[in-house]
Amino acid sequence: MAKDYIPDNDAKFNNWYKFMNQYVNAKCAGQSPEWTHIPQDALAVQQAAYAAWYNAYSVTLSPHTPVDTEAKNDAKKAAKAVIRPFVNQYLRFPPVTDEDRTAMGIPNKDIKPTPVPKPEDIPEVEAQTPSPRTLSFRFRRVNMKRWGKPDDVHGMELVWLISDTPPEKVKELVHSAFATKSPLELEFEEDERGKKLYYAVRWETEAMKKGKFGEIFSAIIP
Repeated sequence: MAKDYIPDNDAKFNNWYKFMNQYVNAKCAGQSPEWTHIPQDALAVQQAAYAAWYNAYSVTLSPHTPVDTEAKNDAKKAAKAVIRPFVNQYLRFPPVTDEDRTAMGIPNKDIKPTPVPKPEDIPEVEAQTPSPRTLSFRFRRVNMKRWGKPDDVHGMELVWLISDTPPEKVKELVHSAFATKSPLELEFEEDERGKKLYYAVRWETEAMKKGKFGEIFSAIIP
């Protein structure tokens, strides 16, 4: 089995991930960036993943608890989950060069890009009330037997709004939540019980390509 290019050792992983982010950000910065193919939101996801990893990792550099170690391991797993699709989507092909990949510690491979289409369908979603102040939204692809995301998407985005009157457009649903596993749960304050929540859903791929929203549904906060 080929050696993984992502270091397993925590210190080496931290140094490698930090340098990769710095390298990519430098190539995308300035008035005339060398790389213009990487969206700003993709860069932001990487920066947030590194920050979450480092915050958890730094705690373990001094005497710490098993809970701290578990949090660090979870943060590394989450970081790897965004690193790999980012590398495959944006760093495997021109304008990124073999020299760039070597500098970042990413192996050069003769890989042709595989287009990742936007999801064309809309999730089937069902709102449930498992406990007071909690709404649970289980989701699946229409006609799937079991609840959960299909293999070709990363998860489901749910946008929502508490309102006395029905919103006319999805863009009025100003709050957003995302889940890679079904169900997605939202918790509310005591004074929000009995109010109506309006929501809409869509799929999102690992490459952060978003599908279209379906119709606006509503549910009562229990």
